[in-house]
Amino acid sequence: MLILTDEFLTRHDAGAAHPERPARLAHLLESLQREPIAGVRLASPRRAEWHELKRFHTPAYLESIDCLAGVAAELDPDTRLSPDSVDCALIAAGAAIEAVEAVCDGDARRAFAMVRPPGHHAERDRAMGFCIFNNLAVAAEHALATGRARRILVVDWDVHHGNGTAHGFEDRPEVFVFNVHQAPLYPGTGTRHEVGLDAGRGATLNRPLPAGSGDAEYLALFESDLIPAVAHFEPDLVLVSAGFDAHERDPLGGMKLTSAGFGAMARLVADLASEHAGGRLAACLEGGYDLEGLEGGVRATLEAWVD
Repeated sequence: MLILTDEFLTRHDAGAAHPERPARLAHLLESLQREPIAGVRLASPRRAEWHELKRFHTPAYLESIDCLAGVAAELDPDTRLSPDSVDCALIAAGAAIEAVEAVCDGDARRAFAMVRPPGHHAERDRAMGFCIFNNLAVAAEHALATGRARRILVVDWDVHHGNGTAHGFEDRPEVFVFNVHQAPLYPGTGTRHEVGLDAGRGATLNRPLPAGSGDAEYLALFESDLIPAVAHFEPDLVLVSAGFDAHERDPLGGMKLTSAGFGAMARLVADLASEHAGGRLAACLEGGYDLEGLEGGVRATLEAWVD
């Protein structure tokens, strides 16, 4: 099990009292140093190249971000930059790309980009919801463009709907996007009626759940809806937007998932990857804003994915 991360990513600072704070990653790094997980190895990722980001994001948007390197700025009321934020975002996207390369090239069976800023709200042409680049979507485009994958399953279990990823691939039949999320909640997208567009119709599956849902409700949806859909789609790569803000401790969500529940979802997704994609599974860290809840969910997930 490969983790791609770097302490430099703690230098992205969206400001005092912002929930997406440096302590999130610092706490996870300290936890893994204090109590290592057998079979897990850590490596520092490279920066994404601008041409790699252009596979998903528009040139105009990337130019606007490049101009903000080294300065503090506000992209929207939720998404702010400090002087090191653009470099951190480039490393985060690079980690996602390397995670895909590692599992597709045989360097690791499973890989986790333990990064910040997160990515799944970032649209092709704008930042949104704490996210600058859509790390997982950039990695998916990289896998397709380099021939490492032909059919990709994306599983997003963050408490918020992954609008950027969903919209980015909604007309693409080669990427199946499954979202399970709290509704109503930010960003307000992800209804059951959103099933994809044009050639991608049927390759989007949204399963909103009400506040208060927990382990049983999540796992029931995975069993009843995700497993049959994957059997029909037959992916050769599985990607996970691994947010942990559906944890019962999290201040931004209203869900009741436990750390054990995250571990159970992770095992189910790993089984799907083994059955359909030769075991190839890569993930990106998304949300999770209570430090203990984040640590518990991440550790349970990593323990489920250890080779």
